[in-house]
Amino acid sequence: MSERRILVVDDEAAIRSTLSGVLEDEGYVCGVAESGEECLRILETEPYALVLLDIWLPGMDGLETLVEIQKLPASKRPLVLMISGHGTIESAVRATKFGAFDFLEKPLTLEKVMVAVKNALEMRRLERENRQLRDEEQSRYTIIGESIPMKAVRQQLRLMAATNGRVLIYGESGVGKELVARSLHALSERVGKPFVELNCAAIPEDMIESELFGERNRGLPPPHDMKAGKFERAHGGTLFLDEVGDMSLRTQAKVLRVLDEQRIEPLGASEAVEVDVRVIASTNKDLEKEIERGNFREDLFYRLNVIPFVMPPLRERKEDIPALCGFFLNEFTLAYGRKPKKLTPEALETLANQAWPGNVRELRNMMERIAILHPHSEVEARHLPLDKGRRSDPHADRFVGSLQEVRTSVEREYILKKLEETSGNVSRTAELLGLERSNLYRKMRSLGIAPKEG
Repeated sequence: MSERRILVVDDEAAIRSTLSGVLEDEGYVCGVAESGEECLRILETEPYALVLLDIWLPGMDGLETLVEIQKLPASKRPLVLMISGHGTIESAVRATKFGAFDFLEKPLTLEKVMVAVKNALEMRRLERENRQLRDEEQSRYTIIGESIPMKAVRQQLRLMAATNGRVLIYGESGVGKELVARSLHALSERVGKPFVELNCAAIPEDMIESELFGERNRGLPPPHDMKAGKFERAHGGTLFLDEVGDMSLRTQAKVLRVLDEQRIEPLGASEAVEVDVRVIASTNKDLEKEIERGNFREDLFYRLNVIPFVMPPLRERKEDIPALCGFFLNEFTLAYGRKPKKLTPEALETLANQAWPGNVRELRNMMERIAILHPHSEVEARHLPLDKGRRSDPHADRFVGSLQEVRTSVEREYILKKLEETSGNVSRTAELLGLERSNLYRKMRSLGIAPKEG
């Protein structure tokens, strides 16, 4: 749609002629209509970015026309500036409520009209760019897989993205926690703002506060006296605290204060700086156990765990392996200029029987190696660069990984079995397990087990 096309709707021929003439002198392309009905007929067939709509029209009045314009498909729907010679606060409020961008009172002046038109079209341009950016971000951070766990993941992502609620992502190493965080940002209203991440396990203890909150050095001239921290860089957007369970207690206390006050104090600064940041955190640890051991603050846990989100390991979504392999092979063959490659059914079956302790990251690395080194377009099972010492027995999956990961896997399997025995009755299951009902609910939440509805 041309962003310089404007439709003038007024029952007075002189006003239609004057407004369209003035706008065309400024380089806009104008159409005219003398009624609401004619306006809607034109918009059905011709693209316009903006409508100047008189509120007092014969037949269908301006407000009724405005309501009908809002029903048009997004691709055909223009912004609307309402015009009235008998403007009242009530009329302006109603017009805005029905979707008008602004409300102009007669007599109109050239300056007043041009300011309103430019503001409206600038707003339209920003909205279009924001939609394009969101579409690009969403396609870039696609969650691959049609298994039941992944369908549930995408559904939960859509629900969480529309809010500013803090999210704590649980999952083993390599499952794609960063991808979830980036997808949340891409689906949110903050998509045009920064996405900033900090790996809490990778930053030395003596540097993490500077990285998070920034520094002010009065001994240096501006702008070299200021180092922005992650919170400042993420202002208006999203801050992703990866592996937050590795953060020291001292830093946890400072992060807690920022979450409560929405202000940071850069090192060496005399004044606090206000920040507007959505915080998403991730962990591969059981934070409730870390709290019991005195390694993690309980109050910070509850601030971060507003919306818990569990990313399932690859061994629980093996039906997604063919789609993941195809996606990664296509990505890397294009990136490295190699010929397209395809895995045979036997190769895919072999991959499905692997334990994948490194989860999706491990699978991705294998596909990259195949894309670079395998010379043929067909990849058979014998061509797979597998660790010969690794067990491929699918029943051994739960015994692969760290002690904590194995324990978590067995606990989850055992609780699911007991829930099945009781037809999902949490109270009865808690009795069988010798747990308080509230403790079982907390354990189920930490393991990503949803209570049976109904």
